[in-house]
Amino acid sequence: MAGLTTAEYIGHHLTYLSSGEGFWSIHLDSIFFSVLSGILFLYIFYRVASRATSGVPGKMQCLVEILVEWVDGIVKENFQGVRTFVAPLGLTIFCWVFIMNAIDLIPVDFLPQAAHLVGVNHLRAVSTADVNTTFAMSICVFFLILYYTIKSKGMKGFVKEYTLHPFNHWAFAPVNLLLESVTLIAKPVSLALRLFGNMYAGELIFVLIALMYMSDHIALQVIGVPLHLVWAIFHILVITLQAFIFMMLTIVYLSLANNKLEEH
Repeated sequence: MAGLTTAEYIGHHLTYLSSGEGFWSIHLDSIFFSVLSGILFLYIFYRVASRATSGVPGKMQCLVEILVEWVDGIVKENFQGVRTFVAPLGLTIFCWVFIMNAIDLIPVDFLPQAAHLVGVNHLRAVSTADVNTTFAMSICVFFLILYYTIKSKGMKGFVKEYTLHPFNHWAFAPVNLLLESVTLIAKPVSLALRLFGNMYAGELIFVLIALMYMSDHIALQVIGVPLHLVWAIFHILVITLQAFIFMMLTIVYLSLANNKLEEH
């Protein structure tokens, strides 16, 4: 990255490896690292499951069992219904999002420089810092909300819920539909933007700290080392918390869709 100005350096790190132009462009790096994170998650859990023992478990088996029991407990407390799908979904969301977030802890220049050696000029490794990725996941949650609402109340109950609430009269159906639609759409939008905003900000701070190493001032270079360490330690909490929030809100939204009582 030598020879770049500050603006060029930041712009380089915030540019995706894309295919296509405009609205229809595809961020290949986001897809690659999200799939890679999913494969890593599946590999770890498959490996632990295939080597599980009833005797003294290893460290990785202990970690996996703790995660499974923890997520199952959360789902049991918040989702009143059959948990055979929601519990594995919650576990998958937490682990997958956590792994994608954790890539942000890799030094910002390491992966782009490695990619440059094989002829790739731009690379952004943190998939959850891409709003397209977070919206893709939240849209899946959105359709699950619709599915559980229809499953628990039927199509007739689904229509009544969005046309006869909060004002229980047919004349207010357009107003009710508008209000309930805004509430419904706000769920996946807030879910996506919350994760994206936090991870994008964290990624940008790492880039700004990396700029300190490029400074001509020795003092800034010296300050950059402990600052990078402090932010990395704090960011471990951020990436874990964001994975938990995405999982928790998904469970809560599905619970509301599955158990929401009709008030009319």
